[in-house]
Amino acid sequence: MGLYAMQDVIIIGGGLAGLVSALELARAGRSVTLVERKLYPFHKVCGEYVSNEVKPYIESLGIDLTALGATDIRRFQVSAPSGRLLESSLDLGGFGISRYVLDYELYQLGLGAGVEFLLGKQVDAVTAEGDGFTCTVNDGSCLTSRLVLGTFGKRSKLDKALNRAFMQQPSPYVGVKYHVRVDLPDDVIALHNFSDGYCGMSAIEDGKYCVCYLTTRENLRKYGNIPDMEEAILHRNPHLRSVFRSAQHLYDKPEVINEISFAPKRAVENHILMAGDSAGLITPLCGNGMAMAIHGAEFGSELANAFLLGRLTRAELERDYQRGWSQRFARRLWVGRTVQRLFGKPWLTEAGAWAFGTFKPALRTVMRQTHGDVIKV
Repeated sequence: MGLYAMQDVIIIGGGLAGLVSALELARAGRSVTLVERKLYPFHKVCGEYVSNEVKPYIESLGIDLTALGATDIRRFQVSAPSGRLLESSLDLGGFGISRYVLDYELYQLGLGAGVEFLLGKQVDAVTAEGDGFTCTVNDGSCLTSRLVLGTFGKRSKLDKALNRAFMQQPSPYVGVKYHVRVDLPDDVIALHNFSDGYCGMSAIEDGKYCVCYLTTRENLRKYGNIPDMEEAILHRNPHLRSVFRSAQHLYDKPEVINEISFAPKRAVENHILMAGDSAGLITPLCGNGMAMAIHGAEFGSELANAFLLGRLTRAELERDYQRGWSQRFARRLWVGRTVQRLFGKPWLTEAGAWAFGTFKPALRTVMRQTHGDVIKV
């Protein structure tokens, strides 16, 4: 309870963007407090595929991906609801690893670097005051800092408290994730479509597979519960039916997140620098949200450190961050939202699958548009 000592940076949310930012800033000599409402390690609704654009950078932080069991992913498959299957190589490739493992490893590195973690707590309000910020925590305590990074994910109570514009728009999507054991190749990321949704599958560590799908609340409302909805809708795709009926499920129940929004967001709100899904959520159809979170944290923490060293004014920091974020990610998000319109309705998805199957270079072009250049280390 009470008022904590003034910090250089408060980071709200302990996902990839928050953990990488905290680690980088602490190693640069800054005092950092990260607030996370859960306790590590924990599962998150996430496709758990990471583009190799961030692999050298992640390894430079001290993460041994081989030792953690990350899989090497080189091929991409997409199916229409009827089962029509397309396949393409991935130009850059990627790796599969669970958030349970990767986030926990970054958390351990953060502890070693001197990051102060407040776990099992939540920031309810942020006030910009003069040259700093006050964050009110749900236990009644207050945190003060020179800078705040918002890395609290897809949708948060804090988004509402900050009156962010996207919160005024409807968000009809539901995300569901399982870990399973299933007899599938471990070098493929697959995307299987069904009515009003799609399901991504890729191998992760320890011979496990991540199965994560997006659907609508209307689908769930219509059938009343997740198993009945899966049986009635997802299983119409023969690839999904085969996996769901043969897989060994490793959770007692799936991880679920509601009210997912793909509406555009601002990377700076109320002087808070947003990163990861807080700044913009790419459609799962195009994947790569994990790489975007890591990439954003890398360049954002560099700018934040320059501000804290007095090399940038706050106005210059916010301008450069918004501009840099848009240059790196705005086109990816636009492509994702545009391509998503080709999927969802069965007839439109079938037409899209036929078009990409007929003109396969177009599929690879879309994938390249949603991936970035390798971060130089």
